Amino acid sequence: MLRRVHADALSWGEAVLGAAIIEIEELSGGLTSTMLGLTDATGQRSVLRLMTNEPWRNHGAELTRRERTAQEELASTQVPAPTSIAVDAEGSVAGVAAHLMSRLPGTATREVGASTVAAMVEMLALIHDVKPAEPFRTYQSWALQGKWAIPPWTKHPESWQRAFDLLAEGPPSYAPTFLHRDYSHRNLLWRDGEISGVVDWVETSSGPVWLDAGHAATNLALAFGPEPANAFLAGYAALMAEKPQTYWLVMDAVGLLPPPGKKPLFGSPTELHRLDQWVHHLIGARGVH
Repeated sequence: MLRRVHADALSWGEAVLGAAIIEIEELSGGLTSTMLGLTDATGQRSVLRLMTNEPWRNHGAELTRRERTAQEELASTQVPAPTSIAVDAEGSVAGVAAHLMSRLPGTATREVGASTVAAMVEMLALIHDVKPAEPFRTYQSWALQGKWAIPPWTKHPESWQRAFDLLAEGPPSYAPTFLHRDYSHRNLLWRDGEISGVVDWVETSSGPVWLDAGHAATNLALAFGPEPANAFLAGYAALMAEKPQTYWLVMDAVGLLPPPGKKPLFGSPTELHRLDQWVHHLIGARGVH
């Protein structure tokens, strides 16, 4: 079935690899793309990203090129990122924007403990130490003003309003840093208790470190509750020797609200409850700065 649906893309992959693809596996976890794990006749394993999902499909050329550039920058660092093999950014052969890359060992984690959080902190610091030859695009806020509407399911409407008011004040100054921009436990692979891969580099940007850290914390809060999220922020703050900046943490959390009339990416009752509690915590517990 997968071979029939993605026939053009797989034919392109075989031409690039110079070998027949003998095994195809649809990988889980991709919100923006169809992710296929490939094994060719030589035994080489690779991953084929196909930008099939809207609205990312419309920006597939830009996203796949950015991911390739990021992976090329990371090739000489200690960050365990995939190696880019080939890109068909315009989808002229594959049918949609496509990026073929190496497949890293490891699996995603479904449990988060103290050692997991500590490893995530150290890996993010390693990423932020990367100095690319040319700066990547300035970060884009996902907390667009059109999202600044108090959600009907909240138990803390005053906290959401304070969050929107904070964002309306504009961002504080920051030192531009290399960002993954979608750093979270969802984009990490693990083997023997250590991070074996950091994947999904399509949103790589230049921006404030606390935006990356905030995204990781928000995702931890939605998936596991506030304890690992707070532990992550505390660990990163200790490593950076500076306090978390509430503005960037709030920007990330508000960014998970859907645009008007759209469904949220994370919309289960449990996730919405945790997002509600997380915003309330960020605004109430940390003050505003």
